[in-house]
Amino acid sequence: MRTAPRCAECSYGPSAVPSHHPPVSQERVIKAASAPQGEPPTGESGSGSAGADIAVELRGITKRFPGVVANHDIDITVRRGTVHALVGENGAGKSTLMKILYGMQRPDEGTITLDGTRADLHSPGDAIARGVGMVHQHFMLADNFTVLENIVLGAEKLHGIGGRARRKIQEISDAYGLGVRPDVLVEDLGVADRQRVEILKVLYRGARTLILDEPTAVLVPQEVDALFDNLRELKAEGLTVLFISHKLGEVLSVADAITVIRRGTTVASVDPAETTARHLAELMVGSALPTPETRESTVTDKPMLAVEGLTVHDPQTGRPVCDDVTFTIHAGEVMGIAGVEGNGQAELVEAVMGMREAAGGALRLDGQDISRTPTRQRREGGIGYIPEDRHRHGLLLDAPLWENRILGHVTEAPNSKGAFLDPGAARRDTERIVTEYDVRTPGIDVPASSLSGGNQQKLIVGREMSHHPKLLIAAHPTRGVDVGAQAQIWDQIREARREGLAVLLISADLDELIGLSDSLRVMYRGRLVADADPAAITPEELGSAMTGAATGHLEHPDGPPPVPGARTPEDEPREAVAGSQNDDHPREDGDTR
Repeated sequence: MRTAPRCAECSYGPSAVPSHHPPVSQERVIKAASAPQGEPPTGESGSGSAGADIAVELRGITKRFPGVVANHDIDITVRRGTVHALVGENGAGKSTLMKILYGMQRPDEGTITLDGTRADLHSPGDAIARGVGMVHQHFMLADNFTVLENIVLGAEKLHGIGGRARRKIQEISDAYGLGVRPDVLVEDLGVADRQRVEILKVLYRGARTLILDEPTAVLVPQEVDALFDNLRELKAEGLTVLFISHKLGEVLSVADAITVIRRGTTVASVDPAETTARHLAELMVGSALPTPETRESTVTDKPMLAVEGLTVHDPQTGRPVCDDVTFTIHAGEVMGIAGVEGNGQAELVEAVMGMREAAGGALRLDGQDISRTPTRQRREGGIGYIPEDRHRHGLLLDAPLWENRILGHVTEAPNSKGAFLDPGAARRDTERIVTEYDVRTPGIDVPASSLSGGNQQKLIVGREMSHHPKLLIAAHPTRGVDVGAQAQIWDQIREARREGLAVLLISADLDELIGLSDSLRVMYRGRLVADADPAAITPEELGSAMTGAATGHLEHPDGPPPVPGARTPEDEPREAVAGSQNDDHPREDGDTR
């Protein structure tokens, strides 16, 4: 396998403000398990034959920010040619630690050793020069540049910016099945395609150690399987992968070693072959694994959202991206829409929100025609919105939390009185949301960028639910959040559903769709091509329909599938969970949230 030359220049943007975390006790947390077999004891890996097998060694890493200790005395040893998973709940300190390894943050204490040599990393350029590359959970791409321009930006000395670069990009794309199109503008790509561009950027620079932060959060089952095949190929060629994920089934499937971080420090190093998803969840959050299953029905006969013949055209090509879409969601009903990304789900959501003009069809909210109603009036009329990309469409990252509480609800109480904003009331209500939704933050005046992904999502959910919507549009509501935050968000949706909320749920997490939904539809090439009873469908069957392999009404051929949670992979050894999609269902690796 070819290895591209390395470049000391970095194309990534400036570092975001790091995640904040609750203070941790100064008392050293005792390791819950010994280091995986083959790893040298602490302090002995830097020399001798054992040290020759070590790609990354972090010792005593500590990082403090005002009011919070992000990392405290972290020790991690990563062997060369392995996939090493790093797990922990949102706010545990994983992202800050990886930013330190990538040179985006400087540790206050501790040492970094790469390939047996002490490393002093002042910037991502230093890390790239030492063979470390990072694929961020929130992408570092310029929307107004093409894919090729984004990849070569900052690495022009490698293969130029023209034909040689294009050939190299195509070569890497073909070799790893990434399917990247060099001349497409990034702003025209979906989230999954952006993820692949980021991965290709790292490979283009010849990284020997890859940091992947939630790499499967935007992928569907078949794509995750392909990614894991790619990771195994990289591993076989001697490359090292640091894999950050909340999806314990995936971790057990692909990792050779697992390190658990809780509240800023390492609490366990475990062998995947000797642990279970249940045990990992307990190490991460101190509680059992959550399940999205909703047993009781709360569906009423009152239509809340009626969509009739909705058609949306692509403004550039003129082709329909939503084609004659018709459905009705009743009060107390969660309707889930499954589909491979790019099949019209995003355009459907934008049309319902009034963010994209429809070419035809009608929309009614609680009996009122809103087909020509502006977005603000739809919001005031009772539509809540959890966007697919919280950074691009849900938050002002540089604004404090209390200002973010106002977003989308400027004209509504408690944010305003008459024609004037009411900052005092907005601040008080933000304090309430922080408390009720367990948003872990030093205060409401910190910028939204300082929160971990899960806490940002909980703030958005709290903001939207605080206005008691009639209809909640939830696009990937638990994408990139840990099992603890995931359970809280599911509980909030269930509770609101019991009170009559109608929910349009878009998710690539098939267990989430099946567990939360009262009805399911499959979207393929802009059309609703199949429907299913969540109680009578498996993730595998739903995933098959998402590729267009099945249409009409989907039913399990041998009757209803097993009840979710009746037999969970966390109760069995790794062999049983090696392919699990999420944390307590039979496999599809591509569970995404």
